[in-house]
Order: sequence, then C-alpha cells, then structure tokens
Amino acid sequence: MSTIELAMRVFIVDDEVPARNRLKELLGDCNEQLPLVVVGEAGNGLEALEKLAETPVDVVLLDIRMPLMDGIELAQHLTRLPTPPVFIFTTAYDDYAIKAFELHAIDYLLKPIRLGRLFDALSRARNAVPVKTEVLRDLLPEARKHLSIHERGKIHLIPVEDVLYLRAELKYVTVRTVEREYLIEESLTALEKEFALRFVRIHRNCLVAREAIIGFERGDDEGESGWQVKLRGLAERLPISRRQQQIVKEFS
Repeated sequence: MSTIELAMRVFIVDDEVPARNRLKELLGDCNEQLPLVVVGEAGNGLEALEKLAETPVDVVLLDIRMPLMDGIELAQHLTRLPTPPVFIFTTAYDDYAIKAFELHAIDYLLKPIRLGRLFDALSRARNAVPVKTEVLRDLLPEARKHLSIHERGKIHLIPVEDVLYLRAELKYVTVRTVEREYLIEESLTALEKEFALRFVRIHRNCLVAREAIIGFERGDDEGESGWQVKLRGLAERLPISRRQQQIVKEFS
C-alpha cells in the first residue's frame, strides 16, 4: 500500500483565509513525521457540508465561530455521514466551549495554533472515535438552525423555521414543511428540549411550530380531546390529546 493511501485525509473549515493558510503551513510541517494530505477547505459551514458530503475525510479541523453555520452545528450534520470524520475544533479563547470539550474529552486547539499541539491532536485522531450527535448537541448553547437529512448519498438541510410539525413514527420522526415530508432518526423528546421556544407539544407523538398555528377546530377523534390544530399552509388537521388540550386556551 502506498504512502498516499496510508495518509490521513484532512479538511480545513475556517471563515478566515489567513487562518486556513496558517493551518496548511502547519500541516505541511506535520507531514514530515505524520503522513497526511489536505483534501480540501471551506470558508463556512454550508460550503463545508456540500464538499464533505462528496469527499471522504478522516479529520476535520473545524473553527467554532463562523457565519451562516457554526462549527458545532456543522459537526452535528456531518455525524450523519455513513463514515463520519473525527473533529478537532479550533477556537480563540471561548470559556464555555473549552470547559465543554474537556468534559467530553473532545480535542480542541486554541488560536494561535502551535505546531506541537496540532501534531499531538492529529496523532490522537488516528485512533479517535467520532463524537456522538448527542454530545455535540450538549455542546451547542443554541438550537440548530437546520435539520439534516441523508438521502441518496447527500446531506440535505431543512431550515428549522420552515418546519410546521415533528411527528414520531416508530423509530423515525416525520419532519413536515409546506412542500413535503422528510424522515429523520432523532428522538422527539430531544427535539422538544432543543427547540422548546419554537415548538409546542400537542400530543405524545407530535410537536407543532408555535408560529404556524392559525386556529383550532372541533373534531370527532375518539379518545382525544375533541380538538384539532390548524397549521399555516396545510389542509391536514392534527389531533390534540386530552393532556395537551390547554394549548387551545393558550393560543386562542
């Protein structure tokens, strides 16, 4: 097997060109003792997601604070790839992030990045296990701006602001927008916790977007409260359980 085939494939994500150039220089120095190849770079999370869905890599050097999509949200979406990479986060001093990384034993590099520290992180990455989505969710102080769907070898992003409801069905959750439905493998309970400000529970298996509620009407569902919720842009009516029927008064 050739040296190139054995080389660690590294991808750089940082919104600052000088920072990316500095990392490439340092990686070149690391390459003298640790075989690696820089297979690409991106200036923001959305660009990175598009490229990484098509380019297999071993390690992503990932800035935390970026426009459009921060590094931790990007990492959450990348964990849905068939073979997710190992993440090494890069950051200027961020007390919250550093404490969280140390708690979960996730590697990070403080800027300005030093050669020795980068070499050590890459050496550990060879035997590291990709971090779990649940851990990344705990690291993110804010809710995601997108949900990600892996279809036909690509990752599709759904803006959370476009989602009308989330409904649990067996081991999947149906994500409904005006245009169509998607299926994601996430916990409805975890989604409720993450998006508590945006969604309200109307049933043990369903959350609806607060801003999408346009009214309520009486239905004839046996075993339910008798109320159904009407959502903007949908002809479908969703039943409200007896336990959650107080939302009729709350939103009326």
